[in-house]
Amino acid sequence: MRHFSGVWAFCLAILSALPADAEPIRGAGSTFAAPVISAWGRAYKDARADGGDYFTLDWTVDYEPVGSLAGVMRLSHPDMDFAATDAPLSPEEVARRNVAQFPIVMGGIAVVANVAGVEAGKLRLDGPTLADIFSGQVKSWSDPAIATLNPDIQLPDRVIKVLRRQDGSGSTFVFTSYLSKTSSQWREKFGAATLINWVVGQGAEGTGSLVALAGTTADSITYLEYGQVARAGLPAVQLRNETGAFVAPTAESLAAGLSSVGWNASRHFFADTTNMPGPAAYPMAAVTYAVVPKDRGMERTKRVLDLFRLAYSAGASDARALGYIPVSPELADQVDRYWSQTLTNLNN
Repeated sequence: MRHFSGVWAFCLAILSALPADAEPIRGAGSTFAAPVISAWGRAYKDARADGGDYFTLDWTVDYEPVGSLAGVMRLSHPDMDFAATDAPLSPEEVARRNVAQFPIVMGGIAVVANVAGVEAGKLRLDGPTLADIFSGQVKSWSDPAIATLNPDIQLPDRVIKVLRRQDGSGSTFVFTSYLSKTSSQWREKFGAATLINWVVGQGAEGTGSLVALAGTTADSITYLEYGQVARAGLPAVQLRNETGAFVAPTAESLAAGLSSVGWNASRHFFADTTNMPGPAAYPMAAVTYAVVPKDRGMERTKRVLDLFRLAYSAGASDARALGYIPVSPELADQVDRYWSQTLTNLNN
């Protein structure tokens, strides 16, 4: 009995040392980055458990893929620890909201065209033609605007079925930023935003729904996160970049464009990653940012930073496996210095 009473005393001592109000790290936002954030959450739990079977809620991550806009809006809830957004906040908005903002993973937006009779990966488009399709001006796959870009393809005389996000989406922001840069008509009428007043097409809520719709809708066109497209085996379009070259979305072509970004910590890493220079650059790169409130207390903030430290180091392989581009070690060092200036000196 003495042995068992000693064991129980030891267990009670451990339990009493644990926080009574253990809570997961709570985040919400980007559906673009949801797969890799989920992988990082599992890795964080495993790292904290250190090979053991025991864990507490403090070692878990509860992430809701509700879209970039909804994620940032949820930061007003006091139980939220971070938002993930593919549409970065401006430096002025970061200051107004009393938050910190930094990149956590990179990738791109692919245009998917599911056209029967057209070989996957062969279709070519440019920004102005895409803008005309998504504004309803180009309605048929055989339209001269598309045919001119694809002289070697027999295009069908069938209606283009436009598919797009209907919720507030960072993917929409990246896509419409590219259209705004390449089409003055689009820029003046619609602009770049997470929510657009679409005049054409069928909407879908979230990336998963749009992936499923794109795969089953013949003669459709849409925009999706590159990793999701690669994993689903959907046919991606070659896009004309700033130099006039037609480039397919790949990890290499996305990295080629992102390599030209000059990251500025004083602007909370705000950057435009569309229509990047270079003959090998795919023109629609994307970056997911974490937005972390400064009023959640130091202990909660430290856990969030621990999660993203793991993401920058051990989590880089998870990012690559899922079709993303991890934050470089050099940029991670820059972010770490930014944390020390903006977050780690906060009061509880």
